[in-house]
Amino acid sequence: MYKIMTPGPTQVKDNVRAARSLITTNPDIDTSFTEYYKHTCDMLGEIIHSTGNIYILSGEGILGLEAACASLTEAGDRVLIIDNGIYGKGFGDFVKIYGGTPVYYTKDYTEPIDVTELKAYLDTDSDFKYATVVHCDTPSGMLNDVEAICPLLKEYGIMTVVDTVSASFGVPLNVDAAKIDVCCMGSQKALSAPPGLTMLSVSDDAIKAMENRKTPIASFYCNILTFKNYYKDKWFPYTMPISDIIGLNKAISNVLHDKTILKRHHIIGQAVRKAVTAAGLTLYAKGGYSDTVSVINVPEGLTDTQILDTMRDDYNILIAGCFDILAGKVFRIGHMGENANIRDVAETLSALDKTFKKLNYHLNCSMADVFIDEINKFE
Repeated sequence: MYKIMTPGPTQVKDNVRAARSLITTNPDIDTSFTEYYKHTCDMLGEIIHSTGNIYILSGEGILGLEAACASLTEAGDRVLIIDNGIYGKGFGDFVKIYGGTPVYYTKDYTEPIDVTELKAYLDTDSDFKYATVVHCDTPSGMLNDVEAICPLLKEYGIMTVVDTVSASFGVPLNVDAAKIDVCCMGSQKALSAPPGLTMLSVSDDAIKAMENRKTPIASFYCNILTFKNYYKDKWFPYTMPISDIIGLNKAISNVLHDKTILKRHHIIGQAVRKAVTAAGLTLYAKGGYSDTVSVINVPEGLTDTQILDTMRDDYNILIAGCFDILAGKVFRIGHMGENANIRDVAETLSALDKTFKKLNYHLNCSMADVFIDEINKFE
């Protein structure tokens, strides 16, 4: 069995796996499950500081991104795509699928969005139904300040859809303060449940926009409105994956009881970045680093495959490569959720030290040693 140190899926705690094995009822007709589902949603809302409408959908995190676009987009709608990363640009594909017109606000993929520059842009063009923003762009390891970006967009009457799949639960997020209209999360990242569930926080403004469409939502499975009255009607639009949701409930409970989770992510994220750069390697992003994932440039003379294969075959540790414009150019360490612990991160960096030695690539120092030294500074 490999040690999973990828930026999702992450390691899963024993009590989450055990919860998924419990005897289940029929979620279609047993109203006690409706109560359980709502309680799980309420717990989630507490963590992300949202008083909006919380829904759990059956499908991997990308389902939430498409559902948001499907439910809001009508033919001809102009949608602002805040594009400073692979996932940021990808939102445009969903907008086009549902007949909208994506307008790309494209910036440097190595830097977070500059809010002052965005405001200057909006002063020249703000005729958008909604805007899409990625909180943590997992391929690049870069974090956008959604708590500054989204309130600015709302000042111009623009609704916001935020992909926080790889950031939520590992970095601070206050959905209400950020005025996010549709906040999209996933089960398999810092929450450390298995993949398979999308969680959404949907504002009343977004619900009204969906209800006031001129044309029907062109999807059933991606139609957020099908969940609007689930609690009042004690009815779900499709059979809910009850074992997955029981596991999710336990994972959410783990986060609620972990009072140091954000601090631990921050300390470990900082220590990894210090270790990598001290050794002479470089990070892909130039600023706005996420505390959930580190994205490291493949050194000249090596390939990502050499690094990933040696880590897997010789040290039994899975780290990740990348795709799209970053395919072959970077490798990624996921220090999020259950991965974000000193022992596993130190073991991963020690294996990387040995991997580079086997590949005859000189490092300035041991990444594992620098990591532990940095951790000790916080204790």
